[in-house]
Amino acid sequence: MIRLIVRCAFAACVIFATVSNALAEESGQNEPGQFDFYVLSLSWSPSFCETSRGGANRLQCGARPYSFVVHGLWPQYDKDFPEFCQVPAPRLDHRIVSSMLDLMPAPALIYHEWDAHGTCSGLSPRDYFDTVRSARAAVTIPPEFEHPQVPLTVTPQEVIDSFLKANPGLPPGGISIDCNRTRLREVRICFSRDLQFRDCSGNRNTCRAETLVMPPARGQ
Repeated sequence: MIRLIVRCAFAACVIFATVSNALAEESGQNEPGQFDFYVLSLSWSPSFCETSRGGANRLQCGARPYSFVVHGLWPQYDKDFPEFCQVPAPRLDHRIVSSMLDLMPAPALIYHEWDAHGTCSGLSPRDYFDTVRSARAAVTIPPEFEHPQVPLTVTPQEVIDSFLKANPGLPPGGISIDCNRTRLREVRICFSRDLQFRDCSGNRNTCRAETLVMPPARGQ
């Protein structure tokens, strides 16, 4: 009896997944290349490393003083976003992974970002990661955040204002930040598909803290 229930539950899950995928295809969701804009997510590495554990993070959280690193470049709809647009994802050449470690210093992160987000771009792996690099090159990190040697205490708005000042043409509605209760975690910047700054006011700030700590870069 128990075995029959398990089989029925499994069959129901398969049917649900099949129907969900069919509905997504009919609506154009999760179809590679069908999206409205990109979000470049820049992670404050010192915050990540203060809470991270495990050998998989030893490259990012070692002696090299990383500050902002690329978390990902995410295709977005004007409302909602696609994910995992090809399952299984096309294989990612290890040479591409190695070439991205200066911006995304964790191989597991690079593989994940390709599977979850790169497959939705409609680009080949090489072209997608070239686009990641171009988007990152288009952003100027404010000088006070390049390699701070002591902890910084900032407000969310101060972080936003610093990026707006350092990046002429970035609209106030084109940037948002993410945090936990005490630390800055990420700055997210919106780009058009041809990598021009753009407004994305629908991408609201997820940070509700009044003040934030930015731990210093390691190895100073």
